[in-house]
Amino acid sequence: MTTRLLILGATGPTGALLLDRALAAGHEVTALVRDPARLTRSDPRLTVVSGDATSDADVSRAAMGADAALVALGSGRSVRSQIASRSAAALIPALRAQGVDRVVVLSAFGVGETERQAGLLMRSAYRTVMRQLFADKAKADAAWRASGLDWTLVYPVTLTNGPRTGTYRAVPALRARGVPRISRADVADFMLAQIGDTAWSGRTAVLAG
Repeated sequence: MTTRLLILGATGPTGALLLDRALAAGHEVTALVRDPARLTRSDPRLTVVSGDATSDADVSRAAMGADAALVALGSGRSVRSQIASRSAAALIPALRAQGVDRVVVLSAFGVGETERQAGLLMRSAYRTVMRQLFADKAKADAAWRASGLDWTLVYPVTLTNGPRTGTYRAVPALRARGVPRISRADVADFMLAQIGDTAWSGRTAVLAG
């Protein structure tokens, strides 16, 4: 069944794979991007909308007619980015206004309660280098949980650029040792699968390879 999807973060390393998977599955996709020139993919089922994910008006315009939203926005190289909370503040009212109830959001393992599930080495990084970024993600995730939308939060462990394996784990909690990894392709696979699956509705899924 063809679904009309809104994808945010389609020019990022995980979002680009998500876009490819969605189009390959036959879905109609609207991608909201700041710079359309960065999106080199061309497909008759793809509509590219130029705009800012932190703008209510831009998101509302892109979300018109969508059945679900997939949020794969990244912070780039910034560890002080506030894109997670700023985009959530725009997305939640815009999705409500357009009647888009289902939303799958990419966050990160180590955010919020999952920090305590990480190994010693990773906890140290989360509490120092990643502290501000993860605090912002936690703020955004709390907003999604309180949004009233049909949300799923996705918390992958350390991301790699490896191939899609289809053998990853999705669990509510993970006792991690060392530095567990999962490919971005597997994360994209899981996120897209949630559009037609209610198993993780209103829940946080920790993903590990």
